[in-house]
Amino acid sequence: MALDRRAELGEFLRSRRARLRPEELGLPAYGGRRRVPGLRREELAQLAGVSVDHYVRLEQGRTLHFSEAVLDAVARALRLDAVERAHLYRLARPWPEAGGADGAADQEQGRVQRVRPGLLRLLDSTPDVPAYIVGRDTDVLAWNRLAAALITDFGALPPRQRNLARLVFLDEGMRSLYADWRGKASDVAAYLRLDAGRHPDDPRTAELLDELTAASPEFREAWAEHRLKDKTHGRYVYRHPVVGELDLGFETLRLPDDPDQALIAHTVDEGTPSETALRLLSNWAPEALPVG
Repeated sequence: MALDRRAELGEFLRSRRARLRPEELGLPAYGGRRRVPGLRREELAQLAGVSVDHYVRLEQGRTLHFSEAVLDAVARALRLDAVERAHLYRLARPWPEAGGADGAADQEQGRVQRVRPGLLRLLDSTPDVPAYIVGRDTDVLAWNRLAAALITDFGALPPRQRNLARLVFLDEGMRSLYADWRGKASDVAAYLRLDAGRHPDDPRTAELLDELTAASPEFREAWAEHRLKDKTHGRYVYRHPVVGELDLGFETLRLPDDPDQALIAHTVDEGTPSETALRLLSNWAPEALPVG
């Protein structure tokens, strides 16, 4: 399923309205029992300072040519964070690459995902830090030995299966690897939605979404949450079959020359059992797994 920008825009705005309460925003009640949670369209329009008709046209996707002033007002009224605000702009403003043969050619050319040799050397030079590079659609493009030892042997997988979303939702082994698998799955779905919003007409993205929707009830549930999440930093607890539990942080570095790629490196707190377990994993990994 290709991401229908008009439908996605409406669902996104409705989901953000639903999380707001009029009494928390100083709005008068319109009376009557509410059939749905959150703000009504009239209340959101009042808060944003736009006409109800104007907001309804935005939410229903009747036009995708709204001014920055209107979008800014709606974003403020909905209390959107920076990631959500950018997503709103991408959905509600025309995409330069969406029209014409030249746009299609640019899109196809941009779909070839390559990792610079210098980044591959960087991964190889950090043997004590699990690190990997993710591209469009959560494709795992490169990794070092410790990342493969921690998560899965990426090199043994067909290229199509080197994809975090496919692994998390369709590989049973991932459910036992992550202590909070549902939290991880929700994060991956939220990141995938963010990525799909950047490239709504990409056929490979549509193929991946179709596959996950058909095969995974958990993906359908997570996708329906309409969460958005960029990979910035955080923590995951791994239950590794060789070295046991590892409580690891992660940091993400966006690559300026290719914003679709991100280098993700795990960190560990000094003097903890997780540091000992990661050292054991590092000693085991070199002979067991190739770098990618």
